[in-house]
Amino acid sequence: MSSTESAPTGLGEGTTLADPGLLADPYTGFGRIREQGPVVRGSMLDGSPFWIVTRREDVRTVLNDPRFANSSLSVPGREHDERAAMLEQLGLPKAYVPYMVQSVLDSDPPDHTRLRKLVSRAFTVRRVNELRPRVEQITDGLLTALPEKAEGGVVDLIEHFAYPLPITIICELVGVPEEDRPLWREWSDALTRIDDIDRMGGAVRDMVEHIRHMLDQRRAAPSDDLLDALIRVRDDEGDRLSETELITMVLTLVIAGHETTAHLIGNGTAALLTHPGQLALIREDPQLLPAAVHELMRWCGPVLVTRPRYATEDVTVADTLIRQGDTVEAVLVSANRDPRYFPDPDRLDITRRPEGRGEQHIGFGHGAHYCLGAALARQEGEVAFGRLFDRYPGLALAVPEEELEWLPRPGLRRLVRLPVRLA
Repeated sequence: MSSTESAPTGLGEGTTLADPGLLADPYTGFGRIREQGPVVRGSMLDGSPFWIVTRREDVRTVLNDPRFANSSLSVPGREHDERAAMLEQLGLPKAYVPYMVQSVLDSDPPDHTRLRKLVSRAFTVRRVNELRPRVEQITDGLLTALPEKAEGGVVDLIEHFAYPLPITIICELVGVPEEDRPLWREWSDALTRIDDIDRMGGAVRDMVEHIRHMLDQRRAAPSDDLLDALIRVRDDEGDRLSETELITMVLTLVIAGHETTAHLIGNGTAALLTHPGQLALIREDPQLLPAAVHELMRWCGPVLVTRPRYATEDVTVADTLIRQGDTVEAVLVSANRDPRYFPDPDRLDITRRPEGRGEQHIGFGHGAHYCLGAALARQEGEVAFGRLFDRYPGLALAVPEEELEWLPRPGLRRLVRLPVRLA
């Protein structure tokens, strides 16, 4: 198979990532697609075609190949940003669209290299290790407060533990005042509401204006955190960071710095509570926690699909020709359960040991856009799971597993709430 015309059609005409079957059970749904072929055709919400890459080695290839760009503007001859056009069509005010499409997540070299370098030192393994005592302190405080949050003996672990932990850490790291952090929780939730563009647009507007206000305050009274470091780069060396890029960077760091980790903690806790044998292994040997976090990220990580990539030239992937300008979605959830690489991939097994060096799952992505905060997310996961189950050894789901409510959002796997009994 060597051409677009002869490639497998897989999903069928009109099927999208918002297909009810994929939303209800992404593991089975994307697994079926993976076994139809390594590269299959899908449809965007507007009906336009795109390629779905599903198998581990092919996903890694796409994510590591600079010929697949994050910005459609990197495609030769392309004059319009596809994400910007989509957001404008949805109704997002044009003045705020740049803050959603010009982040380090959306850019390609040399801009991506420049932007990532400005913040990468804040997320080195050494800097993350220095944060561990503070992560443990915040975790212990949240766990102590859980009984006060319970109603009828039941507490929502998403609202009162999984979210507050990472958002507190990233806000402290960036420099967001404590009194403003509840707003960021509301805004980040609104950003996923593509079915409520008014709420989403209002959240983007409010975040941008809030960051502008923070910048004004900090310029008048400097502190010593990442926000101040970025302001110094902007004000002293404006050619390295524009004002729009500065605002976008703060917005991206705070949102990306807590959303994935919060739902790793939520999804992972639900997984361990429904796999008591795996939880027992952690209780018996806490040294398994780092491996457990990796396995949970593989087995139930919250990010199912990467941002779209755009072929900047004709590229062949798994014998399928992807034409210049074609849109590609790399599917992490199917790659992480690919039986060609992972033995018995649908089984949760925290004792798995990778065959090669480094992490073998792709839960944090791969290549140049590998998650900047992966080390921090892993550490927060280790501390959260370890302290949670040590503090509340009788922790149990307050509803049957089949009654857990998952947010029906394309590309994401996240619980609406996680009701538990502490003892």
